[in-house]
Amino acid sequence: MQVVGSRLAGKTALITGAASGLGAAIAARFTAEGAEVIVSDRDEAKAASQAAKLGGSSIALHLDVTDEASWSAALADIENKFGRLNILVNNAGICLAGSVEDLSYDDWRLTHAVDLDSVFLGTKAALPLMVRSSAQTSGSVLNISSISGMVAAGNMAAYNSAKAAVRHLTKSIALHCAKKRYGITCNSVHPTFIDTPLLDEFAGNRSREETVEKLARQIPLGRIGSPDDVAWAAVYLCSDEAAFITGAELAIDGGLSAM
Repeated sequence: MQVVGSRLAGKTALITGAASGLGAAIAARFTAEGAEVIVSDRDEAKAASQAAKLGGSSIALHLDVTDEASWSAALADIENKFGRLNILVNNAGICLAGSVEDLSYDDWRLTHAVDLDSVFLGTKAALPLMVRSSAQTSGSVLNISSISGMVAAGNMAAYNSAKAAVRHLTKSIALHCAKKRYGITCNSVHPTFIDTPLLDEFAGNRSREETVEKLARQIPLGRIGSPDDVAWAAVYLCSDEAAFITGAELAIDGGLSAM
Protein backbone atom coordinates (compact mmCIF):
# COMPACT_ATOMS: atom_id res chain seq x y z
CA MET A 1 0.00 0.00 0.00
CA GLN A 2 1.36 3.40 -0.98
CA VAL A 3 1.61 5.79 1.94
CA VAL A 4 0.79 9.40 1.19
CA GLY A 5 3.50 11.74 2.44
CA SER A 6 3.96 15.48 2.58
CA ARG A 7 7.51 16.10 1.36
CA LEU A 8 6.20 18.08 -1.62
CA ALA A 9 3.00 19.43 -0.07
CA GLY A 10 2.11 22.91 -1.28
CA LYS A 11 4.13 22.55 -4.51
CA THR A 12 2.96 22.42 -8.11
CA ALA A 13 5.13 20.40 -10.49
CA LEU A 14 5.36 20.20 -14.27
CA ILE A 15 6.92 16.97 -15.56
CA THR A 16 7.70 16.55 -19.26
CA GLY A 17 7.45 13.21 -21.03
CA ALA A 18 5.34 12.02 -18.11
CA ALA A 19 2.92 9.72 -19.93
CA SER A 20 5.21 6.72 -19.41
CA GLY A 21 8.59 5.55 -18.14
CA LEU A 22 10.59 7.71 -15.76
CA GLY A 23 8.23 10.65 -16.11
CA ALA A 24 5.25 8.57 -15.04
CA ALA A 25 7.17 7.16 -12.07
CA ILE A 26 8.24 10.63 -10.95
CA ALA A 27 4.68 11.91 -11.36
CA ALA A 28 3.37 9.08 -9.18
CA ARG A 29 5.91 9.69 -6.41
CA PHE A 30 5.36 13.45 -6.50
CA THR A 31 1.61 12.96 -6.19
CA ALA A 32 2.09 10.56 -3.30
CA GLU A 33 4.22 13.21 -1.57
CA GLY A 34 1.50 15.85 -1.82
CA ALA A 35 2.38 17.78 -4.99
CA GLU A 36 -0.07 19.02 -7.59
CA VAL A 37 1.26 17.41 -10.77
CA ILE A 38 0.94 18.47 -14.39
CA VAL A 39 1.50 15.39 -16.57
CA SER A 40 2.75 16.76 -19.88
CA ASP A 41 3.52 14.84 -23.03
CA ARG A 42 3.28 15.13 -26.79
CA ASP A 43 0.80 12.23 -26.62
CA GLU A 44 -2.09 14.01 -24.90
CA ALA A 45 -4.28 10.88 -24.69
CA LYS A 46 -1.61 8.91 -22.84
CA ALA A 47 -0.92 11.90 -20.61
CA ALA A 48 -4.63 12.12 -19.76
CA SER A 49 -4.71 8.41 -18.93
CA GLN A 50 -1.71 8.78 -16.63
CA ALA A 51 -3.17 11.86 -14.90
CA ALA A 52 -6.42 9.96 -14.30
CA LYS A 53 -4.47 7.17 -12.60
CA LEU A 54 -2.81 9.69 -10.29
CA GLY A 55 -6.12 11.28 -9.31
CA GLY A 56 -6.25 14.25 -6.97
CA SER A 57 -5.60 17.59 -8.63
CA SER A 58 -3.34 16.13 -11.34
CA ILE A 59 -4.02 17.31 -14.88
CA ALA A 60 -2.74 16.36 -18.34
CA LEU A 61 -1.23 18.89 -20.71
CA HIS A 62 -0.18 18.63 -24.33
CA LEU A 63 3.41 19.81 -24.72
CA ASP A 64 5.90 19.51 -27.57
CA VAL A 65 9.14 20.18 -25.71
CA THR A 66 10.98 21.12 -28.92
CA ASP A 67 8.54 23.95 -29.74
CA GLU A 68 8.88 27.36 -28.06
CA ALA A 69 5.25 28.29 -28.75
CA SER A 70 4.07 25.05 -27.16
CA TRP A 71 6.01 25.90 -24.00
CA SER A 72 4.52 29.42 -23.88
CA ALA A 73 1.00 28.02 -24.22
CA ALA A 74 1.63 25.39 -21.56
CA LEU A 75 2.95 27.88 -19.01
CA ALA A 76 0.02 30.24 -19.64
CA ASP A 77 -2.36 27.33 -19.08
CA ILE A 78 -0.59 26.35 -15.84
CA GLU A 79 -0.71 29.90 -14.50
CA ASN A 80 -4.40 30.10 -15.36
CA LYS A 81 -5.26 26.78 -13.68
CA PHE A 82 -2.88 26.78 -10.68
CA GLY A 83 -1.54 30.31 -10.36
CA ARG A 84 1.94 29.00 -9.61
CA LEU A 85 4.73 26.60 -10.58
CA ASN A 86 7.31 25.43 -8.06
CA ILE A 87 8.95 22.45 -9.75
CA LEU A 88 10.00 21.78 -13.34
CA VAL A 89 11.26 18.31 -14.24
CA ASN A 90 12.80 18.26 -17.72
CA ASN A 91 12.44 14.55 -18.34
CA ALA A 92 11.40 14.14 -21.99
CA GLY A 93 14.09 12.44 -24.05
CA ILE A 94 14.98 10.04 -26.82
CA CYS A 95 17.98 7.79 -27.46
CA LEU A 96 19.09 7.25 -31.05
CA ALA A 97 22.19 5.07 -31.25
CA GLY A 98 24.96 5.63 -33.78
CA SER A 99 28.63 6.49 -34.02
CA VAL A 100 29.90 9.80 -35.39
CA GLU A 101 30.22 8.06 -38.79
CA ASP A 102 26.96 6.11 -38.76
CA LEU A 103 24.57 8.70 -37.36
CA SER A 104 22.61 10.86 -39.78
CA TYR A 105 22.62 14.61 -39.32
CA ASP A 106 18.83 14.54 -38.98
CA ASP A 107 19.07 12.08 -36.04
CA TRP A 108 21.84 14.19 -34.49
CA ARG A 109 19.67 17.30 -34.63
CA LEU A 110 16.54 15.49 -33.43
CA THR A 111 18.39 14.06 -30.42
CA HIS A 112 19.68 17.47 -29.43
CA ALA A 113 16.29 19.10 -29.99
CA VAL A 114 14.48 16.67 -27.69
CA ASP A 115 17.20 16.00 -25.11
CA LEU A 116 18.96 19.38 -24.87
CA ASP A 117 17.04 22.21 -26.54
CA SER A 118 13.95 21.23 -24.55
CA VAL A 119 15.79 21.92 -21.29
CA PHE A 120 16.75 25.40 -22.47
CA LEU A 121 13.29 26.19 -23.83
CA GLY A 122 11.46 24.75 -20.81
CA THR A 123 13.57 26.45 -18.18
CA LYS A 124 13.47 29.79 -20.00
CA ALA A 125 9.69 29.57 -20.30
CA ALA A 126 9.07 28.38 -16.75
CA LEU A 127 11.39 30.63 -14.75
CA PRO A 128 9.21 33.78 -14.73
CA LEU A 129 6.26 31.92 -13.18
CA MET A 130 8.57 29.96 -10.87
CA VAL A 131 10.15 33.19 -9.65
CA ARG A 132 6.74 34.67 -8.89
CA SER A 133 5.83 31.45 -7.07
CA SER A 134 9.04 31.30 -5.02
CA ALA A 135 7.72 33.96 -2.66
CA GLN A 136 5.42 31.25 -1.26
CA THR A 137 7.72 28.22 -1.37
CA SER A 138 11.16 27.38 -2.77
CA GLY A 139 11.48 26.22 -6.37
CA SER A 140 13.40 23.44 -8.13
CA VAL A 141 14.43 22.65 -11.68
CA LEU A 142 15.46 19.03 -12.13
CA ASN A 143 17.02 17.90 -15.39
CA ILE A 144 17.01 14.21 -16.24
CA SER A 145 20.36 13.64 -17.91
CA SER A 146 22.02 10.22 -18.12
CA ILE A 147 25.13 8.36 -17.10
CA SER A 148 25.85 8.73 -20.83
CA GLY A 149 26.44 12.40 -20.09
CA MET A 150 29.34 11.37 -17.84
CA VAL A 151 30.62 8.15 -19.45
CA ALA A 152 30.88 7.99 -23.24
CA ALA A 153 30.34 5.14 -25.71
CA GLY A 154 31.48 4.91 -29.31
CA ASN A 155 28.00 4.21 -30.67
CA MET A 156 26.16 6.96 -28.75
CA ALA A 157 27.57 10.14 -30.29
CA ALA A 158 24.42 12.28 -30.25
CA TYR A 159 23.09 10.98 -26.94
CA ASN A 160 26.47 11.43 -25.22
CA SER A 161 26.75 14.96 -26.56
CA ALA A 162 23.22 16.03 -25.64
CA LYS A 163 23.23 14.54 -22.15
CA ALA A 164 26.70 15.92 -21.34
CA ALA A 165 25.46 19.36 -22.41
CA VAL A 166 22.42 19.00 -20.11
CA ARG A 167 24.84 18.38 -17.24
CA HIS A 168 26.68 21.65 -17.86
CA LEU A 169 23.58 23.67 -18.75
CA THR A 170 22.20 22.62 -15.36
CA LYS A 171 25.17 24.25 -13.63
CA SER A 172 24.75 27.44 -15.65
CA ILE A 173 21.06 27.63 -14.74
CA ALA A 174 21.89 26.98 -11.08
CA LEU A 175 24.46 29.77 -10.95
CA HIS A 176 22.13 32.18 -12.75
CA CYS A 177 19.28 31.51 -10.30
CA ALA A 178 21.64 31.79 -7.33
CA LYS A 179 23.03 35.12 -8.53
CA LYS A 180 19.52 36.47 -9.03
CA ARG A 181 18.49 35.20 -5.56
CA TYR A 182 15.46 33.50 -7.09
CA GLY A 183 15.17 30.85 -4.38
CA ILE A 184 15.26 28.21 -7.13
CA THR A 185 17.73 25.34 -7.29
CA CYS A 186 18.75 23.42 -10.41
CA ASN A 187 20.26 19.93 -10.39
CA SER A 188 20.66 16.98 -12.72
CA VAL A 189 20.34 13.23 -12.23
CA HIS A 190 22.26 10.71 -14.31
CA PRO A 191 20.62 7.30 -14.43
CA THR A 192 22.18 4.26 -16.04
CA PHE A 193 20.01 1.57 -17.65
CA ILE A 194 16.53 1.80 -16.14
CA ASP A 195 13.68 -0.65 -16.73
CA THR A 196 11.59 1.58 -19.01
CA PRO A 197 10.50 1.39 -22.68
CA LEU A 198 13.71 3.25 -23.59
CA LEU A 199 15.55 -0.06 -23.06
CA ASP A 200 14.04 -1.31 -26.30
CA GLU A 201 16.55 0.94 -28.08
CA PHE A 202 19.32 -1.39 -26.82
CA ALA A 203 17.60 -4.70 -27.60
CA GLY A 204 18.62 -5.22 -31.20
CA ASN A 205 17.84 -8.85 -32.08
CA ARG A 206 17.76 -9.96 -28.44
CA SER A 207 14.69 -10.52 -26.30
CA ARG A 208 13.98 -7.96 -23.60
CA GLU A 209 14.94 -10.48 -20.93
CA GLU A 210 18.29 -11.14 -22.62
CA THR A 211 18.85 -7.41 -22.96
CA VAL A 212 18.18 -6.78 -19.25
CA GLU A 213 20.53 -9.62 -18.24
CA LYS A 214 23.29 -8.33 -20.53
CA LEU A 215 23.01 -4.77 -19.25
CA ALA A 216 22.85 -5.89 -15.61
CA ARG A 217 26.23 -7.59 -15.98
CA GLN A 218 27.78 -4.16 -16.59
CA ILE A 219 26.47 -2.76 -13.27
CA PRO A 220 28.48 -3.35 -10.05
CA LEU A 221 25.26 -3.87 -8.05
CA GLY A 222 24.27 -6.59 -10.50
CA ARG A 223 20.96 -5.22 -11.74
CA ILE A 224 19.52 -2.45 -13.87
CA GLY A 225 17.62 0.33 -12.14
CA SER A 226 13.91 0.61 -11.50
CA PRO A 227 11.95 3.79 -12.29
CA ASP A 228 11.48 4.35 -8.55
CA ASP A 229 15.27 4.47 -8.06
CA VAL A 230 15.14 7.71 -10.05
CA ALA A 231 11.76 8.90 -8.77
CA TRP A 232 12.85 8.85 -5.12
CA ALA A 233 15.96 10.89 -5.98
CA ALA A 234 13.70 13.37 -7.78
CA VAL A 235 11.49 13.69 -4.69
CA TYR A 236 14.52 14.53 -2.56
CA LEU A 237 16.09 17.04 -4.97
CA CYS A 238 12.76 18.84 -5.47
CA SER A 239 11.90 18.95 -1.77
CA ASP A 240 12.91 21.54 0.81
CA GLU A 241 15.28 18.89 2.21
CA ALA A 242 17.62 19.72 -0.70
CA ALA A 243 17.34 23.51 -0.43
CA PHE A 244 21.15 23.92 -0.16
CA ILE A 245 21.94 21.66 -3.12
CA THR A 246 22.23 23.34 -6.51
CA GLY A 247 24.37 22.85 -9.60
CA ALA A 248 24.97 19.25 -8.56
CA GLU A 249 24.76 16.01 -10.50
CA LEU A 250 23.67 12.71 -8.97
CA ALA A 251 24.72 9.46 -10.63
CA ILE A 252 22.01 6.83 -10.22
CA ASP A 253 24.01 4.03 -11.73
CA GLY A 254 24.58 1.14 -9.31
CA GLY A 255 28.26 2.07 -9.08
CA LEU A 256 28.99 2.12 -12.83
CA SER A 257 30.69 5.52 -12.85
CA ALA A 258 32.88 4.50 -9.89
CA MET A 259 34.69 1.86 -11.99
